[in-house]
Amino acid sequence: MKRLSLQWRITLMTVLLIGITCVAMNLLLCSSGVYYMDTIADSLQGGGTVILNDGGAASFDPQLIAPNEELTIVVDGVQGRFRTTNWYITAAVTLLSGILAYFVSGRALKPLRSFTSQVEQVQLNNLADMRIDEDTISEFRQLSRSFNQMLERLNNAFSAQRQFTGNAAHELRTPLALMQAQLELFSAEHPDVRPETAEFLTLLREQTERLTQMTKTLLEMSNLQQVARNERIQLAPMIEEIFTDLAPLSDKLGVTLTAEGDGIMTGSDALIYRLIFNLTENAVKYNRPGGSVRVSVTQELEKLLLRVSDTGCGIPEEYQRSIFQPFFRVDKSRSREYGGAGLGLSLVWEIADLHGGSVWVEESSDKGTTIAVELPAGAKNDSSGADIP
Repeated sequence: MKRLSLQWRITLMTVLLIGITCVAMNLLLCSSGVYYMDTIADSLQGGGTVILNDGGAASFDPQLIAPNEELTIVVDGVQGRFRTTNWYITAAVTLLSGILAYFVSGRALKPLRSFTSQVEQVQLNNLADMRIDEDTISEFRQLSRSFNQMLERLNNAFSAQRQFTGNAAHELRTPLALMQAQLELFSAEHPDVRPETAEFLTLLREQTERLTQMTKTLLEMSNLQQVARNERIQLAPMIEEIFTDLAPLSDKLGVTLTAEGDGIMTGSDALIYRLIFNLTENAVKYNRPGGSVRVSVTQELEKLLLRVSDTGCGIPEEYQRSIFQPFFRVDKSRSREYGGAGLGLSLVWEIADLHGGSVWVEESSDKGTTIAVELPAGAKNDSSGADIP
């Protein structure tokens, strides 16, 4: 019963109520009808004369019988037929009432279905545009008002979070840039320092560069909402450009890069480039020496599917949903070795979601991992939220 929809619950309760009512009325009518039939039969019985024809009851014309003659009327099977007819009528009325109750309850629950469909469309990037009309039936008015207030609070909270992240990242850029410049200058002016000092300076430069990349990524994530997404993008040339940018890293690790397929979509060229770059860079970094990375694009009618496959050691199943969370790293030692901050895949998820798409681990084993990204061929809206044809 708990798994049934509200419409079916109302329908079943209505059918049960009508069925019980009809059965009770049927029993009362049957009892009353049989009682009066027996009373009529008793009042008509006089001398016991029965008109028979070949062992059965014969028909006759009552006008031909004189009032003073004795007559016995044989009523055979009428009570049984009366009961059967009543049960047939009860079943038909109950069934018809159930059908009517289903459609009537469906129409009555139409505002609830509309409310449900609107709730399903709520995303992080459209909280301000998903207000529900409060001018509805009284049962849903308070619910709609509460839901709109909740959306407003969530939107304000996320806006404040993005603003804080952006401001913090922006404020960190200047001191980090200054630290980097001073370290580079000191290393250039003192090339003959002791090995311990040289190692310490190298560690400082690596960590400062890591913090710089982290703040840059945080700043990008906080400004994603303001990026226009109305550019026409052809993915094959973009992937070739990404392969060129990653050639030094792939050559160093001995990883082969291959691409297949092409697709055209509408969105932000810079963000989609970053999405594919991050996925491909991760696939190269966490691959086996002499491995390979394949980027494939499949164009469909209203969407395209991007797959990035590697021949690495795979991602444990318990981590496959967590890798898109900020600052999450499966292998922290290797992430630090390559300067990772755990924001690359989180940014991929944000960009895919911003374009109305999704990203997930399609397949992973000790032979490699495939991460799939589904993106609509056309953008949902621009940075201001207006629809783009």
